[in-house]
Amino acid sequence: MFDKCSMKKNLLFIHGGGVHGFDIDADLVTSLQTQLGREYKVHYPRILSNEALPDFGWVQQIKNQIAGINGDVIMTAHSLGASMLLKCLAENEFEKKVGGIFLISTPFWSGDESWVQGLKLREDFANKLPKDIPVFLYHCRNDQEVPFEHLMQYSQKLPRAIAREIESGSHQLNNDLSVVAKDIKSL
Repeated sequence: MFDKCSMKKNLLFIHGGGVHGFDIDADLVTSLQTQLGREYKVHYPRILSNEALPDFGWVQQIKNQIAGINGDVIMTAHSLGASMLLKCLAENEFEKKVGGIFLISTPFWSGDESWVQGLKLREDFANKLPKDIPVFLYHCRNDQEVPFEHLMQYSQKLPRAIAREIESGSHQLNNDLSVVAKDIKSL
């Protein structure tokens, strides 16, 4: 018997950090699923932080989530989740076909503090990403949690990425991911 669910395009969404990051970003996921429609299945796992690990345990959990998706996948993430998804993809190899990477309000970790060392990307991270996967970056100019300048840092490191500068919407893009959905549908 033909299973219509197997024809859906898989999208993995990794939420931002903080105690309530999963709950807060649920509105982003709802916006994205609404904009994309029934042709897409959005996977939205809760990533738990383990303060004892340098990357809070996010990279391994994201790796496990990617491996657990049956078929090809499009990857989308917000804030801390976006930086950890990028770190996961740059530090691991995957046999799974990735249709695109969509990163929203992504912090560019730097500094010498001990707590930030496990979050920072390797200097050569851009060279470790597959060259044939489209990368999109989104950041609002009025983001008060992650400075807009972080988008410029990523744009310099990832010159082939498409950077979308959004005038307003703050850190959550006013919970409207229509611009992201439009780019996903363009693949």
